[in-house]
Amino acid sequence: MPRPTDYRIPGLAELKPRRILCCQLRQIGDVMLLTPSIHMLKARFPEAEIDVLTEKKCAPVLENNPEVAHVWALDRKLGLLDSLRFYRRVGTGGGRGRYDLIIDFQQLPRIRWMLALSDAPVKLSYPPPWYNLPFYTHWAPVSGPYAAKCKAGVVMHAFDIPWQNDPPRLYLTDTERTAAAALLHNFGIRPEHTLVTVDATHRRATRLWPAAHYARLMALAANIRPDLMFLLLFGPGEQDLVAEVRQLALASGLDPARLILPEHMLSLREMAAVQSCAHLHLGNCSSPRHFALAVGTPTLTVRGSTSNAWTYPGPGHEDVSLGLPCQPCNESACQLDRKCLTDLRPEVVLPRLLAMLEKSR
Repeated sequence: MPRPTDYRIPGLAELKPRRILCCQLRQIGDVMLLTPSIHMLKARFPEAEIDVLTEKKCAPVLENNPEVAHVWALDRKLGLLDSLRFYRRVGTGGGRGRYDLIIDFQQLPRIRWMLALSDAPVKLSYPPPWYNLPFYTHWAPVSGPYAAKCKAGVVMHAFDIPWQNDPPRLYLTDTERTAAAALLHNFGIRPEHTLVTVDATHRRATRLWPAAHYARLMALAANIRPDLMFLLLFGPGEQDLVAEVRQLALASGLDPARLILPEHMLSLREMAAVQSCAHLHLGNCSSPRHFALAVGTPTLTVRGSTSNAWTYPGPGHEDVSLGLPCQPCNESACQLDRKCLTDLRPEVVLPRLLAMLEKSR
């Protein structure tokens, strides 16, 4: 069985692919972190068409990306036979000629089905466990520590491409930017205001800074900076949590006019367009932080169970954590009552927030 540092790359130095398929089914933030790898491939093979296989919910991340020729959006609700037909169609190039190179960044079962039905001569991934060996012709190690660099390691090591610290990319249209500006104007945002988007949600408790802490932090910051405006972001099923954050913030003395809770959930691209107008994004370790990075907005992330490998190693992007001996644990449950989050007081985060806001002026 290959070790994590093993290579199998015969013939790749001479490879000149015309068609490339990148496979990253989920999650939304991980698809965003795939875009530096796509950029590296396009720079290395400028004449190649690059397609992406991903889940339907993640496809908006890649819309309008000039380096992506086609997105295969997987519908997980398809039955077995329809799924197999879809995998076969994708694996054989969709009628536009076979893929010369398929790169699997995840080794998930649905991707393996597609690979089994594919006629691509080169199927590349990171060193697979023994039970995945039949699906790949080539492999190369991942890298790190930054998550996007870790993912790109397969491409870097397989084709001898140096890491340039490229950030993730999301390409907004002028129409999307104009619509976001109009939406913010309707919310009462004016040029003299400093907008902070806030992601106070997460599906995992070990990555969720308490609602009361977000509320207190916003109230404290607004008391010092009268120009601050906060916009709460939320996804499916999260409206009750952000409503609680809003209620607690108002109870802490925050002026209701300075805290915006949209009536309706923003789409992924609407969220990104709004973030592009913000001075800073504040939130948990989840996909909105990567969206903010991808549209050029500084980020401050509150960390619990995750490591700083998810923080872009460049100016304008920081994280704050309590630094307990058990951090990072990368666990979804905690036997210590989430002390890494509950004991990280808003008063500790406040100076970091204010310092970053000062830099963004």
